[in-house]
Amino acid sequence: MNLMQDPTRNDLDPTETQEWLEAIQAVLGNDGHERAHYLLESMIEAARRSGGNLPFRLTTGYYNTIPPGQEARSPGDQAMEWRIRSIIRWNALAMVVRANRRPGDLGGHIASFASAATLYDVGFNHFWRAPSANHPGDLLYIQGHSSPGVYARAFLEGRIGEAELDRLRMEVDGGGLSSYPHPWLMPEFWQTPTVSMGLGPIMAIYQARFWKYLEHRGLMPKTDRKIWCFMGDGETDEPESLGAITLAGREKLDNLVFVINCNLQRLDGPVRGNGKIIQELEGAFRGAGWNVLKVIWGSYWDPLLARDHKGVLRKLMMETVDGEYQNCKAFGGAYTREHFFGKYPETREMVASMSDEDIWRLNRGGHDPHKVYAAYHAAVNTEGMPTVILAKTVKGYGMGKAGESLNPTHQTKKLDNEAVRAFRDRFAVPIPDEKVDEVPYFHPGPDSPEVQYMKARREALGGSLPQRRPKADEVFEVPALSAFERLLKSSGEREISTTMSFVQALNIILRDKQIGPRCVPIVADEARTFGMEGLFRQIGIYAPEGQKYKPVDADQLMYYREDQAGQVLQEGITEAGAFSSWIAAATSYSTNNLPMLPFFIFYSMFGMQRIGDLAWAAGDMRARGFLLGATAGRTTLNGEGLQHEDGHSHLLAGNIPNCHAYDPTFSFEVAVILQDGMRRMMAEQEDAYWYITLMNENYAHPDMPEGAEEGIVKGMYLLRDSGAGSQEGKSKGRSKGAHVQLMGSGTILREVIAAAELLEKEFGVTSDIWSCTSFPELRRDGVDADRWNRLHPEAKSKRVPYVRQLLEGCSGPAIAATDYVRQVADQIREWVPMPYTVLGTDGYGRSDTRSNLRRFFEVDRYWIAHAAIAALAAEGKKTPADVARAIREFGIDPDKPNPATV
Repeated sequence: MNLMQDPTRNDLDPTETQEWLEAIQAVLGNDGHERAHYLLESMIEAARRSGGNLPFRLTTGYYNTIPPGQEARSPGDQAMEWRIRSIIRWNALAMVVRANRRPGDLGGHIASFASAATLYDVGFNHFWRAPSANHPGDLLYIQGHSSPGVYARAFLEGRIGEAELDRLRMEVDGGGLSSYPHPWLMPEFWQTPTVSMGLGPIMAIYQARFWKYLEHRGLMPKTDRKIWCFMGDGETDEPESLGAITLAGREKLDNLVFVINCNLQRLDGPVRGNGKIIQELEGAFRGAGWNVLKVIWGSYWDPLLARDHKGVLRKLMMETVDGEYQNCKAFGGAYTREHFFGKYPETREMVASMSDEDIWRLNRGGHDPHKVYAAYHAAVNTEGMPTVILAKTVKGYGMGKAGESLNPTHQTKKLDNEAVRAFRDRFAVPIPDEKVDEVPYFHPGPDSPEVQYMKARREALGGSLPQRRPKADEVFEVPALSAFERLLKSSGEREISTTMSFVQALNIILRDKQIGPRCVPIVADEARTFGMEGLFRQIGIYAPEGQKYKPVDADQLMYYREDQAGQVLQEGITEAGAFSSWIAAATSYSTNNLPMLPFFIFYSMFGMQRIGDLAWAAGDMRARGFLLGATAGRTTLNGEGLQHEDGHSHLLAGNIPNCHAYDPTFSFEVAVILQDGMRRMMAEQEDAYWYITLMNENYAHPDMPEGAEEGIVKGMYLLRDSGAGSQEGKSKGRSKGAHVQLMGSGTILREVIAAAELLEKEFGVTSDIWSCTSFPELRRDGVDADRWNRLHPEAKSKRVPYVRQLLEGCSGPAIAATDYVRQVADQIREWVPMPYTVLGTDGYGRSDTRSNLRRFFEVDRYWIAHAAIAALAAEGKKTPADVARAIREFGIDPDKPNPATV
């Protein structure tokens, strides 16, 4: 190791400095790095104890972390691997170029994989294990824009045919390849969706932590499996990319490796044109407790650095900003000689005997398989901390004048024939001249040395990657609905919230011998707010090192108990982190062949709205589990105000195709929905998840009406039959007088019930009351029925939407009220067979009491009753005078501002 004085700092006594450097050099040579490290730390500590304020430098010099003499050498056939990599590069480029020479402007990306090809190739050939009888397999988070390169490798392996390559981004008619990694669209191929940038890193961190959780709980044996997360340097500006790296360092997640492809360019230009992104990232990760491996310079730089006895080249490397490094690659060897090496006489002399072509060939570390292998080898052998590899590359590597290191490179989809020919020549792909303009795919044949080498390497590592397990081997019997009997019965005089109903149901599930151990309760924070503190003592809070202190509430029955085998994931104030934990558990059936049942409970306003991108990714990943939006609705959380009161989460959840959203009012509804969801996810392995909103408002809960289960699941059932206007009542001749159909969900259903009493008492109007547990589910049913009918015009019988089945033949107008914006209940208007009035909580929230909030948003019993009288007047069943009387008697201000606009 060559130690020298740092040329970037002033030296008061160079002779003394040299003596110290020679002394530490002797220690390194005789006693090794650990001894040298001990001595240096001891000196630093002594200086600090004496009052010396020693600045801490988070970054190291701008050169490779691993010196050449300490690099692990790759056992592979480098010439063979270069040929394979070149073929993959060609086919990846051909996919995108061919797609964009056809009509349709399908887009695609060439430059990202061009920069990262070596980073993937070394991993596929030597490090990444597939699931097999001998190993559970590693997990890959592949950078989304590099998907063509992964398809190109699968093509050589025989997993994907040429016809499929020619259907890149053409999936509608089948047989196509998705633009990016999407498990929903390619459920046996892609493992993780990553192209919504920033999500891959945070999901990878919590996935790595979840593996430790499973190991500590004894559900999964300890292994050396790793999570490899690829990302771009520009992607690190996303808050999710770096937002959880301290967790990985704090919990010593040595099963996690980040590979950051530092090609110095984001989508439109330099990541840090005036700075150095690699140095910036090194500081962030080192400060967070990561092992940082910089792979900046390729092997061609080693002789120059070895001759840099005065450190001038290293000084120049530190001074040069990323924007200038890009110029050097874009403008070639002559430019680099003049504008980089030419800055100092010493560095100019270093390259005096080199041609411009030699200078241009000085490679970056991310394109050198020797350097990459050494970094990967160090990463997989690091214990006690996560590793990040900062690999410097060239965006558009190999694209030459068509896009190498140029600002528009990311958007380059089409190459002219000259550029294609140059690419062919640079990588020596055996395409004849007369065929080059067609940009044909190249496959050397299944028996070729290249393909046989690839298959042998993958066979040694367990099989092909990426690959995904669509179903788990285990199938569970879930608790029957009868197990929740206490929740199906009336609560009597006892008043509880639906949040407490859920907690009781969760306790029943936790006691089940099969399902209980597979439950993963997750809270971002405020478990006590949700009445879940009893779980702390019952099943413990997961802490990888156990509890090293006596909690302040140790003398309490429900004290804060942390345990290495704890079952609760208490994540702190991070909804994104908690949801990433939920995703890890919700996809464990696939990644670990170990089905888990996660329950993530959160303030509903800080759920779908805050982590909507992750919720969409969870649908793509075919996640299975429960999300509980507590303190839901715009008026149930009294006193909290605008940013806490949720009025639209059901709209957000309902847009995710495989998310089932419910807004129950009573304990029995909560129990039925939970049991149905468990059965479908754990027993039938349905790729779906459930969003259930819960309230913190206490009230008495009735018995479950007989036969209500089907309607609860489908989204609507008759809670109370007045005997006058329902189908049953009409069939018995009880229909007479003014009658309405009242509909509601969640906490506002109780206002609907109260409105029915007001209507009958004050106006003689009878009501049927419908509990609408899920307007999104009702909408999906209606849309599906209408679509089927359009496509089957000659069918003998038509499908009838469930809403219409229930309401057809019922008398009177319908009025729906919820604690959500009008759009939620308005989703079913098309299938309601009578005049339909919808009340909701449009507008920003307010701080006040529940009664005042419901009056303000016009969803309390008085506004509901008034809406019913107005609807009856429109039908001629009541008069305008009746409506005016309702306004007076119910204390309604007709000049009140619209709450949606104030």
